[in-house]
Amino acid sequence: MKKVIYIHGKNGSADEAEFYKPLFPGYDVIGIPYKAETPWQAKAEFPKLFDKICEGSDNVILIANSIGAYFAMLSLAEKKINKAYFISPIVDMERLILDMMKWAGVGEKELAQRGEIKTDFGETLSWEYLCYVREHSIEWHIPTEILYGENDSLTSLETVTAFAERTGAGLIVMPDGEHWFHTEEQMRFLTEWLTKRR
Repeated sequence: MKKVIYIHGKNGSADEAEFYKPLFPGYDVIGIPYKAETPWQAKAEFPKLFDKICEGSDNVILIANSIGAYFAMLSLAEKKINKAYFISPIVDMERLILDMMKWAGVGEKELAQRGEIKTDFGETLSWEYLCYVREHSIEWHIPTEILYGENDSLTSLETVTAFAERTGAGLIVMPDGEHWFHTEEQMRFLTEWLTKRR
């Protein structure tokens, strides 16, 4: 039994898996309807969902988007996954949090004292979250292909390149691409990328 599991990003939906069904004929394509909003919640929830969905499967492909890729790497690294495809993955969460702290003009001492700080750009900075990320580093050894948009505002090309080199992942950069792949041109590029690397 062959399965593709799809893990969406923030504000996304398991229903996005529908897009990938025509790209993987012969596979059962399933979006994971997870509730986790923090890495520790993902670490508790994802393995159970994976085991339930992939029981009896001898070929599992993972497609994960943005923070969904980070949650997957943190919680599913020991699972039997044949190949992973990451779209705009968050590969260095500590770096992203520190960047957001800089954007918000918040120092580590202030965040540690206050615990949580809401920002003007809609994110809540959390000292507990930052500490957890620092204490739980990513170890990822599953064969992986990465699609990255040149104008990704959350992860730098330098950061994603360093991750790809460290893990042996393939990396394709879409010129003028964004963090969120959603336009017709971007989805066509994504489709061609997946088709070529199947």
